[in-house]
Amino acid sequence: MRFDVLTLFPELFAPFLASGVTRRAFESKQVEVVLWNPRDFAEGNYRRVDDRPFGGGPGMVMMAEPMSACLDAALAARGGPAPVVLFSPTGEVLRHATVEQWSAGDGAVLVCGRYEGIDQRFIDARVTHQLSLGDFVLSGGEIPAMALLDAVARLQPGVLGDEASHVQDSFNPALDGLLDCPHYTRPEQWRGVGVPAPLLSGHHLQIERWRRDQRLAITQDKRPELIAAARLAGALNADDERALKKKL
Repeated sequence: MRFDVLTLFPELFAPFLASGVTRRAFESKQVEVVLWNPRDFAEGNYRRVDDRPFGGGPGMVMMAEPMSACLDAALAARGGPAPVVLFSPTGEVLRHATVEQWSAGDGAVLVCGRYEGIDQRFIDARVTHQLSLGDFVLSGGEIPAMALLDAVARLQPGVLGDEASHVQDSFNPALDGLLDCPHYTRPEQWRGVGVPAPLLSGHHLQIERWRRDQRLAITQDKRPELIAAARLAGALNADDERALKKKL
């Protein structure tokens, strides 16, 4: 798959693409990332990409024409149409199910806005999807773009050291959409606190029951709406319900 990223700050992506376990996906081009700077498509000696907003107000607005010309070049290099994703507070909140959909596709063009935003005419004419990381505002779309790329890359075969790793992640359907359980490693005692006994028992069913109970308890405490969704989907059995009652 291929992701073309439109950004005024392509240098921000260099350490991200070369670091961590997901670099395997980027270096092998299993997830190919191509960076495009709209400034390269702006006119004039100063390569201006922004201007004052009509109607007044603080800040600057990214101009439609340099963004559109940059997008045209990216689509031409791809050899055809592709989803065009803008990271925006008005977008759909990025969730695991959405990441899974993107991870199974052919990629997209990711548009990273800056300043007060992008001229709405470009958004209306060229953008096909809008995504958000949540109810807060960032300085630009680069961090959300990296978040999507990282989430997509780690779902690709062979990227993680253990193929089952992402199956145990929070929100994964394999865990019925629940949050993950706590994890422990050596030493067995750390500052007077021991590892929970079930994890030392060697009894696989007991260990799995403990992990399931922990997932249920944590999800009930932190994200009760996920418990409601799991119930609605018929994912909770009698043992699960008994575990939840014990925690109430």
